[in-house]
Amino acid sequence: MISDTEYTSAVAEFLSKRAVTRCPTACVVPTRGSVTEADRAALRNHEAAREAARQARLRNYQQLLAS
Repeated sequence: MISDTEYTSAVAEFLSKRAVTRCPTACVVPTRGSVTEADRAALRNHEAAREAARQARLRNYQQLLAS
């Protein structure tokens, strides 16, 4: 699992490499960029890992309550 600090650094590095801004108006206008399949796969893997971690925390919490 990646720490919050590592995640923030990775996002900042990705944004700087792709020349992406965090400007609020960027969310209003459709983007013209294309996302590679590798990036889509990485996002799916990241989401799956986060969901698995969330489920594990939920199970642990439920076990604590059942005890």
